Amino acid sequence: MSMKKSLSIIAFLLFSSLSFAQDITQGTWYNEEKTGKIQFFKQGEKIFGKIVWLKEPNENGKPRLDKENPDSKLKTRPLLGLINLKNFENTGKGVWENGEVYDPKNGKTYSCKMTLASPTQLDVRGFIGISLIGRTSKFTKAD
Repeated sequence: MSMKKSLSIIAFLLFSSLSFAQDITQGTWYNEEKTGKIQFFKQGEKIFGKIVWLKEPNENGKPRLDKENPDSKLKTRPLLGLINLKNFENTGKGVWENGEVYDPKNGKTYSCKMTLASPTQLDVRGFIGISLIGRTSKFTKAD
């Protein structure tokens, strides 16, 4: 095999793996603590994420609820199936912006940006105001 052909095959494989890796809707992602899995999906032109697995799905023999939610009407909704990442726009190059993340641990919603750090790591940055002041969680590919 010629060197030129080898390089073109390597370039094709690299390009195709990068383009596939940038589709976060394929498979599921563990949260940083590995206590939950998120499935991303596209709705219109936006990306959303929902909780599809919990390490501890029950509390006192019943499904875990969104008990920290500030809206009393939502305190009884189950965490499993909850859409907690909303309205992300794909800006290309493995970056999704202008979304929001809801943290069921404290009942707060933050502005959010997601960046694909590698094919198996997604950096999810929640912040108030500007992105510099916030916290990044590292999600890892589950499957």
